[in-house]
Amino acid sequence: MHFETIIRNGTVVDGSGKEPFVADVAIHQGRIAAVGRIEAQADEEIDAGGKLVTPGFVDIHTHYDGQITWEQRMRPSSDHGVTTVVMGNCGVGFAPCRPDQRDMLVEVMEGVEDIPEVVMTEGLPWNWESFPDYLDVLAGRQADVDFAAQVPHSPVRVFVMGERGAAREAATPEELRQMRAIVRDGVAAGALGVTTSRNHGHRTVAGELAPSVDADRAELLALAGGLADAGTGVFQMIPNSHYGDDPQSDMALFQDIVEVSGRPLSFSLLQKKFQRDLPETMLAMLADYNRDASIPIRAQVFPRPIGMLYGLELSFHPFRFHPSFQPLADLPLAEKVAALRDPELRARLLAETPVTDNPLYMMLASDVEDLYPMGDPPNYEPPAETRLGARAAREGRSAAELALDALLEREGRGLLMMPSSNYVDGNLEMVRRMIADPNTLIALGDGGAHYSLICDSSFPTFVLTHWVRDRAEGRLPLAWAVRQLSHEPARAVGLEDRGLLRPGYKADINVIDPATLELPAPSIVYDLPAGGRRLVQRARGYDLTMVSGTVTYRAGEATGALPGRLVRGAQPVPVEAVSEPA
Repeated sequence: MHFETIIRNGTVVDGSGKEPFVADVAIHQGRIAAVGRIEAQADEEIDAGGKLVTPGFVDIHTHYDGQITWEQRMRPSSDHGVTTVVMGNCGVGFAPCRPDQRDMLVEVMEGVEDIPEVVMTEGLPWNWESFPDYLDVLAGRQADVDFAAQVPHSPVRVFVMGERGAAREAATPEELRQMRAIVRDGVAAGALGVTTSRNHGHRTVAGELAPSVDADRAELLALAGGLADAGTGVFQMIPNSHYGDDPQSDMALFQDIVEVSGRPLSFSLLQKKFQRDLPETMLAMLADYNRDASIPIRAQVFPRPIGMLYGLELSFHPFRFHPSFQPLADLPLAEKVAALRDPELRARLLAETPVTDNPLYMMLASDVEDLYPMGDPPNYEPPAETRLGARAAREGRSAAELALDALLEREGRGLLMMPSSNYVDGNLEMVRRMIADPNTLIALGDGGAHYSLICDSSFPTFVLTHWVRDRAEGRLPLAWAVRQLSHEPARAVGLEDRGLLRPGYKADINVIDPATLELPAPSIVYDLPAGGRRLVQRARGYDLTMVSGTVTYRAGEATGALPGRLVRGAQPVPVEAVSEPA
């Protein structure tokens, strides 16, 4: 048999969870043709001796809904071995949408996902109205990864109800029927599922709750009914238990949704200071439910602190809403730095408190003591003594003063990390408990969103470095980690044709040098539409990444190949692989 490519002598970590083994991997027509000792020759042979050969990673929680329409590289995700992304999460997106509703959706995305309005105004083509129309537009796009979409609740609500939907008024029975039909038709056209958010932290840029947040049980069950009508798809949601809702009530709602839809459900699970015990409570309930359930409910969890980054070039920092900072906000960075070094302005700034009507912004701007300086390489499990509050107590200075000094480092490019979730105890032990639980999925990287606030889509590299190789105690097995980054998320959303290195599966592959794998600090670039800024975080140690047998990256640099396409709907296990154990 003729092979286009053979990857020779690599340590194969095949995504199944079984122990790594040395083997060759042959590729033919975009699929894996053979794994083992292969005597045949190929057009291209790649020496992977001493390297890891893994499936391409699957990121099921992204927000590339806009970026995919104006860009072909889904960075930062594709810099970290990701070969498939799933977007449309958290109930937000850009379809369905009538022409007079575009501004409403832009306001929601600007507030919830920190995408600047001008980026969307300049970048989005808006050449769709219905959700199937949107998928048809995406079908004409090429990218460096495969991409799949989900139907987002907020646009559906606004599409059906107009201003009343944006104002979170109750839907009528007829409006519920229309929402159900939109979900059904969207999934039938190729969406992987439907998503919603009840999170009170999800607000427009004006501080208003996102349209989906107050939707009642009947409305959520109407969305679930759309999945039932389609006979396929998944349900993804963000509950409000992180902001005080009763977790037992949330779990009861999850079960009702699953009962109506007949389809799997996943939800976001975090640990916050005021909900310290929430992860343990939810994991215990999931264990009880999934023990006998035929349709799973699983939590999406993040493998490190969910950490907002503060910087003078970014959306937030502790002084962003101080009155004395406002004249400086739009100045070039060099001028901003020069002004902040003036002793008089510095003293005035440090004496002020933030002023904003947005309660979330007020909370973020006021919590200075819990900030950590971000070094290079970054430490995502920083020691407690490096917290600004701890340093301030030791040094007899204010945390605000230390924060300002840190921001002015590297000519104003210093970064601070606010671990708003998953770092309650000053370590990642609870995170370890969450990601190791059989009822969770590693996700929540949010690629394509929060351009100037977080850069968490680098999590696959973090898992392989921190959790597998570098952590002093409690390291996790390599085979387990690769499965959690590839096969497990792919299966969870119905993409059964990828995530394993076995004959018949898609040839989405990484060749990784474990000795040089490294995660540098994020940096800021201005490459979005209208010159918009974003955080990017590259990686070192990925020798190559393939999508459908085509090399997209070599040594971290793009090859120019764009084999990624829209994935319409669930994908079955390849016929050739039916007999292989999962």
